[in-house]
Amino acid sequence: MASATGGHAAPDWSGIPAPPDDGACNHLQGLQFPSLPIPSTSGQPVDLSTLPGLTILFIYPRSGAPGEQIPAEWDAIPGARGCTPQACSFRDASRDFAELGVDRILGCSTQDTAYQLELKERVHLPYELLSDEKLELVAALRLPTHEWRGKTLIKRMAMAVQEGRVVKVWYPVFPPDQSAAQVLEWLRGG
Repeated sequence: MASATGGHAAPDWSGIPAPPDDGACNHLQGLQFPSLPIPSTSGQPVDLSTLPGLTILFIYPRSGAPGEQIPAEWDAIPGARGCTPQACSFRDASRDFAELGVDRILGCSTQDTAYQLELKERVHLPYELLSDEKLELVAALRLPTHEWRGKTLIKRMAMAVQEGRVVKVWYPVFPPDQSAAQVLEWLRGG
């Protein structure tokens, strides 16, 4: 199996501060998603409240653009670094998720759909990305955020959503490239 970075060595997370569990997602367990169509890279909005079966939704602050130099200030934010490795961890395990009964994987950030589409194509993601650019999901679910360069970004997390209800939350997620493995462990009863 390819690594979360598409065949390169696993990132060294030892110099990146781990995010603390500040309890900011405790209220999500058991929550029914509100009816809220969210723009998607499929071109059709997705309403998580109406999706049948089991959805794994992972949320990340932002992915870098090709050639973008990520400044040290980004790495200093606990849990900020690692969005592409997190997305690739779900890509690399997508067959495992399907075999364990997951109906769909979705990723979500506050970046616009065009930006997300570039990421989806560049790293060959087999699932759609949702854009909460207008912060509607953030407001409706009271998701934890942080500010960076004048933009509101969602803190990294993952959740299992069964028939529109949150049945499991992973927060904080660290290291990011282990996000899919954490969810798979839960699905396997670990």
